[in-house]
Amino acid sequence: MATYKTLEEAQEVFRNDRFATSNGMQIDELGEDCCRCSMTITQDHRNAYGGVMGGVIFTLADFALAVTSNQIHSLSVAQQVSINYLNAPKGTRLIAHSQCIKNGKTTTVINVDVTDDTGRQIAKFVGTAFKL
Repeated sequence: MATYKTLEEAQEVFRNDRFATSNGMQIDELGEDCCRCSMTITQDHRNAYGGVMGGVIFTLADFALAVTSNQIHSLSVAQQVSINYLNAPKGTRLIAHSQCIKNGKTTTVINVDVTDDTGRQIAKFVGTAFKL
């Protein structure tokens, strides 16, 4: 059973995720075991060489993990995560699509695919969340 009845309810709760929201991350879609989050890339997200900081990509994927895991089991926290960076973004937006691949009594395993708005694959992220 889903924690949030509507997308707007989840958006209101996650407005309190100050780090993600202050970096422009938002929830665009929410299902029972999946979500889509996105952000616009700005100059503030770039490293000294002009590329998008890996931490920005990681944070967007982690935000999608948080939204999805708390939709399934509220209150959940990340227990273990890993990320593989595949390509540098070429577009102006990053999009994270999450999907639960295991829903257990106390843990969930969630895949997050990060792309840019050109369709380029940016990162593969896998997270395990623990229900508190």
